Amino acid sequence: MASRYRMPAEWEPHRATWIAWPHHEPDWPGKLGPIPWVYAEIARVLSTAEPVEILCHSEDVREDARMALAAHGVPGDRVRLHVVPSDRVWLRDSAPTGVLGSDGGLGLLNWAFNGWSKYDNYHLDAGIGAAMAGLTGAPRIEPTRPDGAGRLVLEGGGIEVNGAGTLLVTEEWLLSDVQVRNPGLGRADYERAFAEWLGASRTIWLGEGCVGDDTHGHIDDIARFVARDVVVLAHEEDPADENHARSLDNLRRLERAAAEPGHPAFRVVTLPFPRPVIMDSQRLPASYANFYIANGTVLVPTFNDPNDRLALNTLAELMPDHQIVGIHAVDLVWGLGTLHCLTQQEPAGRL
Repeated sequence: MASRYRMPAEWEPHRATWIAWPHHEPDWPGKLGPIPWVYAEIARVLSTAEPVEILCHSEDVREDARMALAAHGVPGDRVRLHVVPSDRVWLRDSAPTGVLGSDGGLGLLNWAFNGWSKYDNYHLDAGIGAAMAGLTGAPRIEPTRPDGAGRLVLEGGGIEVNGAGTLLVTEEWLLSDVQVRNPGLGRADYERAFAEWLGASRTIWLGEGCVGDDTHGHIDDIARFVARDVVVLAHEEDPADENHARSLDNLRRLERAAAEPGHPAFRVVTLPFPRPVIMDSQRLPASYANFYIANGTVLVPTFNDPNDRLALNTLAELMPDHQIVGIHAVDLVWGLGTLHCLTQQEPAGRL
């Protein structure tokens, strides 16, 4: 099937990064207080690399954001604050995915969003794509299911591309019988959709995501491209840890795929996990793989753990042309996501 669009790799040039200012207290039960200050630091680092577009739930939230950004010394000419109501702030999933057409023009793939097939309060989030299209002037595209039965439900955190035709995804996210996004669709159907809408000529299926993942298997907590031919995989070496067996299975799958005849070879590099991060007796999805690549800069979640340094050094060696910046994420991950989950890049396409 001929591809209509191509999803650029995350390290390809961005026009801007989009985030949404935190406001939904149940996402960080009892801990919402410090979260805006974490966001202000994220915005400060991002603003040194590219413009930052910030969605604010209300005028009051916009004023709170303005004050926090000023306190962190974020230049006012590097950020824009827009009043756009939202249920939650995980724009990786609720915001559209930026793609480029054959003419280099920017398009916004507005997947159907249904609260990860888990939550009922998602209707404001489902309108974020239309709001962003209005703010950018880019065309909004609604991908449809390959069987013609309506819009395709997907989230950006579940797809990872190298910009050259290879896509990573997990079976847990799309092929299990938990939090089913598109009833009736199977492996071949999804591969057709990825080819049509994202320009993916090859889909590599991993098994399960990490323990504690509220989305049930998003790829961005476990496996990421850092170059067209390099994948980093979160791998737990301790056999007693719940992440060990699933990450070992994913490592073996990637190694087999890397050596598969007829396809471009790639290298697999492992990242450690931090020690388990537990809050209120719940294990949280703490993972260094949830980093975000901006223009010349990589933001990496850190967890006050000895493996922080190992993860930062590994990524610095793999991306020597990027500045690697650690962002404290112990409070942030209580919301069941960190840096990649809360960001969405806007590729630098022609409008």
